[in-house]
Amino acid sequence: MKLVVIVPDGMADRPEDFAGRGTPLERAATPHMDAMVGEGLLGRVVTVPDSVPVGSDAANMAVLGVDPAANRVGRAALEAAGQGVELSDSELAFRANLVTLRDGKMEDYSAGAITTEEAKPLVEALAEALAPEGAKLHLGVSYRHLLVVDDAAGDLDGVTCTPPHDITGRPIAAHLPKGPGAERVGAIMERAKTVLAAHPANAERVKVARAPANALWLWGQGRRAALPGLWERFGLTGCVISAVDLVRGLGRSMGMDIITVDGATGDLDTNYAGKGDAAAKALAEYDLVFCHVEAPDEASHRGDEGSKIEAIEAVDQEVISRVRRRAEELAKSGEDVRVLVLPDHLTPLSIRTHAHGAVPFVLWGSGVEPSGAAGTGEGAAGESTTLIERGHELLGFALGRKQAG
Repeated sequence: MKLVVIVPDGMADRPEDFAGRGTPLERAATPHMDAMVGEGLLGRVVTVPDSVPVGSDAANMAVLGVDPAANRVGRAALEAAGQGVELSDSELAFRANLVTLRDGKMEDYSAGAITTEEAKPLVEALAEALAPEGAKLHLGVSYRHLLVVDDAAGDLDGVTCTPPHDITGRPIAAHLPKGPGAERVGAIMERAKTVLAAHPANAERVKVARAPANALWLWGQGRRAALPGLWERFGLTGCVISAVDLVRGLGRSMGMDIITVDGATGDLDTNYAGKGDAAAKALAEYDLVFCHVEAPDEASHRGDEGSKIEAIEAVDQEVISRVRRRAEELAKSGEDVRVLVLPDHLTPLSIRTHAHGAVPFVLWGSGVEPSGAAGTGEGAAGESTTLIERGHELLGFALGRKQAG
């Protein structure tokens, strides 16, 4: 059995937030997903248990068949793996966001959706300035970067940091680093603010009325990642298609290959068609193809309902359509192929951040019995009798078998 998993990140909302008018997923034009629902199984899955902070690290880990409650790895360590940055035993990695602060508030967690090209000179200046602090800054994608600090004594292991997208529009004072090591982490952030305030690239952004990248926000810290491999668990070869270092790192940590798509940005302007083509093509070489699209999540974090609907429609029209067409071709030649579509977690527009709860999934393809669902989305899935309460068991379910052990 070959399987393609398509993850429109954060695609799901809470129906009660929309007063009977339908969630973005329910209102989006999704003919290909609708056809899959009609011919396949619509169900629900709890990807992140209540005992685990909800985030893309834990949620995508579960979708890839690994229990996030038993494998607690800081997301920055996964992002390091995604960037190919090898962490030593003495090093701790932080996710480092370029953000916009104004009047003591988190105005924009993405510094105006800064591009990688725009971020590069800022990151280079910060890397030079932070080196004396025992910190190494690595360029990532857009606003998402990686800071690695030497911490052989483990002095920073107890520091508590807040994801910046959780506090958009809110005062930052109560959400600055806390606990053991907070003073050192705070000093790095303050040094970065000084460097960014003096950088001519930010002066130019202000001049043209664009959000300045005037702070570096540290969070998501973790040490070197080690996760159960896909081959060891299922005897499958696999690849990951994503523009997000976190998701690439999850794949690498499980022994999966990474496929890079030109124009894939991890944002609303990503190359949807390129991802769809890459996923369809990868079926020739791999047993499991994991295709992740960040755009719906970004729209939710920005509170942009229209863009979220557009992103969902683009995934359906440009990604799902291509994968489904290729799966149908392979099925006609006698191969067993299935396609699984689901968001990794809820990202309700009403709160602009991640939330616990069951999300809908669609399973379609060889040997899948139609469930008779009458629609695509959270409401229809809520009427399904199929509920997988341990999210890491979904992958084995989708493959028609349980993982080894």
